[in-house]
Amino acid sequence: MSEAVVSPVRIGRLSIGALGILALALGTLQSVVEPALPLLQRELGVSPAEGALVANALLVTGAVVTPVAGKLGDRYGGRRVLVRLMAVVSAGGLLAGLAPNLPVLLLGQVLQGVMVGALPLSFILVRKHLPAGESQVAIGLVIALFTGGSMVGTLVAGPIAERLSWHWMFTLPTIAIAASTLVVARLMPHDPPIRSDNRIDWAGVVLLSGTLLAFMLGLVTVTSAGLPPLATGAIAVVVAALATGWVAVERRAASPMIDLHMLAKPAMWSACVLTLVITTSTGMVLFLLPQLFAVPADGYGFGADTTEIGLFLLPGAIAGAVSDSVGGTAARRFGSRAVVIVSAVVTTGTMIALASLHTAAWQLVLAKVLTAFAAGVATTALLAGTATAVETRDTGIATSLLVVTRVIGVALGVQISGAILAAGADPMTGRPAESAFVTGFVTAGLVTALSLLVVRTTKNGAQA
Repeated sequence: MSEAVVSPVRIGRLSIGALGILALALGTLQSVVEPALPLLQRELGVSPAEGALVANALLVTGAVVTPVAGKLGDRYGGRRVLVRLMAVVSAGGLLAGLAPNLPVLLLGQVLQGVMVGALPLSFILVRKHLPAGESQVAIGLVIALFTGGSMVGTLVAGPIAERLSWHWMFTLPTIAIAASTLVVARLMPHDPPIRSDNRIDWAGVVLLSGTLLAFMLGLVTVTSAGLPPLATGAIAVVVAALATGWVAVERRAASPMIDLHMLAKPAMWSACVLTLVITTSTGMVLFLLPQLFAVPADGYGFGADTTEIGLFLLPGAIAGAVSDSVGGTAARRFGSRAVVIVSAVVTTGTMIALASLHTAAWQLVLAKVLTAFAAGVATTALLAGTATAVETRDTGIATSLLVVTRVIGVALGVQISGAILAAGADPMTGRPAESAFVTGFVTAGLVTALSLLVVRTTKNGAQA
């Protein structure tokens, strides 16, 4: 199938750096909740399961918005859509910074979730303005800086929350996002939209968004509210009905939201499955470790405050940033299948070991470093490989599907962990039992081990 032939301006290091700085600021805003989650639970008077809802509010929006953002970026230009999304993110960050209670904070988090769409839009710009080989490296760099932002957010969340207030955790990164967006808008050349006589498949957009929204809200509700089986079944039916309707619409659309033939390619669907499995385990680790650090030291915990939790998590954030920067290179040299196998072995072994050895802080820190590095290399290798395997005109929607899968996986892991800790909580103190953490770590290891089965089943289909 032919594409519109356009000669885009080749971007240099300055433009890539501008995208990277924006990604860094976005990663900072996204990550401030993680180390401060125990503090927010105390300040807002919420349970671990409700705390997981705070962490996942951003992810719910991200899952819904990202494929739409990728499709609109393919159609109208990545820079144009990116700037508009950042305006919404800035509004959400300021709202969270001014939030007087949990509902307003959740609304701010929902608006901030639009930031997840920035990644596929950045990939569109990189792919249009750089050759395929350089695109993989640049994509890895952008992801690395987004992950590096989590390092910054993890480090500064505690001091800001304790010396100023938790409101400033959201306000300061939001200011940085607004400023860096202006820089990107000025330095990044305009990427011409793809000319098409077909209208946007709005029916497909609505049905896909509805499917993702129903799934994410259903996930949060089922794992935190203890719904009866009938209600859980009703949610499953709604999700299945919306998904079936979306597939039916896409099969008949002249210009579908997502080309089902592209989605059916082994490289695409196997990458989605592997990403889901890996990030589910990542989400569990993301939630469990700060909770264990915050457990009072008079029992099995460490009694760490927000600043100390941030310092404990910092090495893992650094490892994640480094892994993302080499993930694209690893995919180019070894293939994503080999990278995923090594990552799964490392993560599974680490989680099983952590279930037995978690009496010293260094053991948790080491586990975070190993799992963050392994997951980062694997998911970035899958993303970078897929981005250069599809046609240029499909870069935004293909990468957005993987980004959405990452979001869903993390959200699933967080909610599962929150449910495990809530189920194992002492009725008197509300404090999770040590056995609940052991169950969580073992479950995370077993989930990661599933990726080995997926790789074996798909064989060459796992390679992007």
